Amino acid sequence: MKIRRQRSGTAFTLLEVMIAVAIFFVAVFAILELVSQNLRYIHNLQKPQVDIGALAAELTLTNSLEEGVESGDFGDLYPNATWTREVYEAGTNGLFGVDFIVTEDKGDKPVETKLSILLYRPNSEGLQNRDIGQPMGRPVGRPLGQ
Repeated sequence: MKIRRQRSGTAFTLLEVMIAVAIFFVAVFAILELVSQNLRYIHNLQKPQVDIGALAAELTLTNSLEEGVESGDFGDLYPNATWTREVYEAGTNGLFGVDFIVTEDKGDKPVETKLSILLYRPNSEGLQNRDIGQPMGRPVGRPLGQ
């Protein structure tokens, strides 16, 4: 009597296993790329952005302004950034214009951010020492440094 072995159809062939492994690794590498990209985005979001409005807020706390140009840096808060501020008289009634420029060194090229504000300070020294016929500071809207 011959014993016949019946082959069960439940096993996978080598080709099927190799295709399944290839699909698995493609999916794993796609997920790893997404995670890597999200980590880069998170890293960029965690870099502190210079708040140019903080300079303006600090200046608004003063009661009087003097015309001129000042500059400085932000210390350890923003180590690669510097600021420049130009104060000029924009009107005869105590209206002053202030132009802020923040320069950040972001690797290959510096990035400049500009902000211009008007402040009313009638008690400033420039107004008290000026004759009636003396001209005012630069006109509003004139570019900084001109």
